[in-house]
Amino acid sequence: MKHAAIVLALASSALITTAPAEAKGCLKGAAVGGVGGHFVGKGHAVAGAAIGCAVGHHRAKVAARKQAAQAHHG
Repeated sequence: MKHAAIVLALASSALITTAPAEAKGCLKGAAVGGVGGHFVGKGHAVAGAAIGCAVGHHRAKVAARKQAAQAHHG
């Protein structure tokens, strides 16, 4: 549980220092990745959070593109 709190704190600080458009999806991805990394093994929570942030950001970006394309066509 201690690791999850640290991961969430790191993800929150990363979210604050980046622009809102760039951080979209990062916090949720970091939380999920951090928890997953914690259960994989000792010391993997931070790496999981970093990867989760990147994946979450990518997914949010793809979803935003799809939404913009649908709004443009419809």
